[in-house]
Order: sequence, then structure tokens, then C-alpha cells
Amino acid sequence: MYPKLYPSAGSWTVSAEKLVSSVSGKMLHDSSKRGGQDYPMLKREIAFQAEFSFKIGSRSFSSDHGDPVETVVPYMGESISDGTLVKFLKKPGDRVHVDEPIAQIETDKVMIDVASPEAGIIKEFVAKEGDTVEPGMKIAFISKSGEDGEDAKHTSLAEESPPPPPPLPPPPPREKEQVEKQIPKAEISLRKQEDKLPNPPAPIPTASVPQLPPRDRERRVPMTRLRKTIAQRLKDAQNTYVMLTTFNEIDMTNLMKLRSDYKDAFAEKHGVKLGFMSGFVKAAVSGLQNQPIVNAVIDGDDIIYREYIDISIAVGTPKGLVVPVIRNADKKNFAEIEKEINTLAKKAIDGSLSIEEMTGGTFTISNGGVYGSLLSTPIINPPQSAILGMHSIVNRPMVVEGNIVPRPMMYAALTYDHRLIDGREAVFFLRRIKDVVEDPRRLLIDI
Repeated sequence: MYPKLYPSAGSWTVSAEKLVSSVSGKMLHDSSKRGGQDYPMLKREIAFQAEFSFKIGSRSFSSDHGDPVETVVPYMGESISDGTLVKFLKKPGDRVHVDEPIAQIETDKVMIDVASPEAGIIKEFVAKEGDTVEPGMKIAFISKSGEDGEDAKHTSLAEESPPPPPPLPPPPPREKEQVEKQIPKAEISLRKQEDKLPNPPAPIPTASVPQLPPRDRERRVPMTRLRKTIAQRLKDAQNTYVMLTTFNEIDMTNLMKLRSDYKDAFAEKHGVKLGFMSGFVKAAVSGLQNQPIVNAVIDGDDIIYREYIDISIAVGTPKGLVVPVIRNADKKNFAEIEKEINTLAKKAIDGSLSIEEMTGGTFTISNGGVYGSLLSTPIINPPQSAILGMHSIVNRPMVVEGNIVPRPMMYAALTYDHRLIDGREAVFFLRRIKDVVEDPRRLLIDI
């Protein structure tokens, strides 16, 4: 048997001459016992194994864990091409599990988590917070090797702490004395006298010069991507639509009585509270069915009449206004509408709404009354053609059958695109909402 020439685990280098010398003695001795017939073959095999071992011996063996795994930006939705990398949830050197979020990306509509594709240790980040990223773009590398993670952590710490700046050279000695020697004594005396003179008083500002507040009392922060999108869409709506608003007032007596009489039984059966929003959604559905033009939209030189009714509900969140959609609202009852509104509102507040839940919508309802708004002119949500604004309920004196009585009243506003919807259709639509809310029995007998 020939001796084993292959290297053991590790990285080492062997001289070819020493390898031939050490191996040939043994192999030639074995050949002599067989009469020397195998000497040419043995010589070639010695040279081959020596060369093979020399090449392997000079190679550095890598980790068994393989190359680091890339973490890329996921697909963010059909209408979203990029987003802003808001923050990293982990640091280089941290250990992560599969599908554990490591970063958050803010898009025009929602926040998206970037999950780790593998379990391991974060080796490095290749993107920075605030960068604009696109689907498929690399933002981090995940290593399965603990050593790589520790190296990355030490490297990150080394990068974060820059070396101290070199000390400034000391001023040359007696420089001041040399300068004073070159200046005549008379001039030095004159300068000392000028130094003793008091400083001239500061000029008194005139009334014509405005006094601006100091900069240290201001704070400049960048706009979030959601806020920039809201601003752009509202400005586009103002530039595109011919917006006109019509108003009406609604007596909430009967709807409030309906809610008071059946709220306990409703909650017991359906597990959700009966609110006013479901009543206005049903009234809007009735109005859209009576005036289909309000549910339509202009597309170039054409008018698109939509045969479905998806109601968008404006929800205010700390990060900005979002508008989730109730799909096929015309096919849902009061309980289904209330459940969906509650679910979408909770998702909107905690930022877990999906792109699909905010895409589409044929008509929007905005309830500024929850904040105490008495009257407003809402702005259309593109690409829709109208929006209904609800407001606070206030007891006001009203004339009912010749008598002045207090009634809970609400102002309702409809802003519409006057290019498509005439005033007649807009007023009829808002009047239909008023009739249904003031007498919900109309929904039962369809009048």
C-alpha cells in the first residue's frame, strides 16, 4: 500500500521536492521486492501525487456554511415601483430566524417588512436608512456562520468608531515677539490705545426691518413618503378636477333611536356595535344606485360606468390619512359592514393594511365629525368622482309641524367633479342620503 498523500483538514503547503523525496524511498523499496518491474509506473505516480498534493496544500479551505445569503426588497404591489427604507430592526451581528423582519420599507400606501430568507447572523447591510429601494434590490447579507457574524459585528463597530483626529501642531515659539519686533513702537502704542477704546454701539434696527425668529427655535424634519404621496394626490386632484360642493342638513333623530333601541340585541347577535357609519354606507349605496353617474369616472374622452359599488372609508392615523375599501358594499348588510369597518380601522391604526385593502374604491365617505368638525368641503379621492363628508351632530332648534323643537342635526357635504356630474344629479344624490338616514324604513320597502 502506498502512503496517503492527501492533506488533512486545514491549510498547509508542502514542497514538491520534499514530497517526492519522502515518498519515493518507500515506493521504490516496495518495487525492488517485486523485481523492479513497476519502477516507471511508480515514478509517474509519485510525480502525479506530488503535484496534486502541492496544489491542494496551497488552497485555503472555506467554511462549510457556504456564501452569505442575500436579503432583497420584496414585491410591494402592482402599482408600487419603489419605497423608502425607513429603518433597520436589527444590527450587524444580530442573530435572526427565518422570516423574521429585519427592516421596514415605507411605500406610498403602507409599511412593508423585509424578512430574513434564512436563519443565521446578519453579516452586513448594503443599504442605508432613507435610501430609495426597489423590488429585488439587495439590502443585507445573512450568514449561517457565527464567525462571519462576529467578524461583521467587529467590523461594524470598527467602522462606527473613527480614529481620533491627529493633534494640532503647537504654535511656533516666540512668534508674537518676532512680529512685534518688526512693527515700529509707535504703531504698537497706537494699537494698544485702540484696544482700550470701547466698542461702538450696535445699530438700532428700524421699524422697516422685520425681526425674524432665531433659527434655533425652528425644527426641520423630512416628510414621510406617505405624507408626500398625500400632498401630491391632493394637489393633482385640485389641478385636475372641477370641484364643487353642495350641502344639506340631516335630522339624526330616527337613526339615533334605531341605534338606541337595537344596539344591545345587535351586539349580542353579531358581536359588534351598531354605529352610524353603516347607516351612511347603506344610504350612499342607495344614492349611487339612484344616480349611477356619481359612481362613474372620466377616462380620457370616455366615461366609465362601474357596475359595482366599493365604498372607501377615510381613516385618520398618526402617520397620515389612509382610505381602506369595503368591497361590494351593495351586497352587505349592516352587521357585515360594521365588522369590516372595525377590522379595517384597526389595521389602519396599527399600520398593517395591505395594498389590496386600499386599492380601488368608487366612492369615499369621510367622517370629520369624530374630531368635532361642524362643516367642511372634502377633497375628491382620485380617481373617483365624488366624496361625502359627515360632520358632528349638534342639537339645534328646528321647526317641526309648526313647533320649534330641539333636534340632533348634522351637516352633510358632497364634493363632486363638475366636469362629469351636474348640479342636479349631485343634489338628488345628497337628498337621497338625507331621506334614507332620516327614515331608515325606506331601505326595507325600497322607496
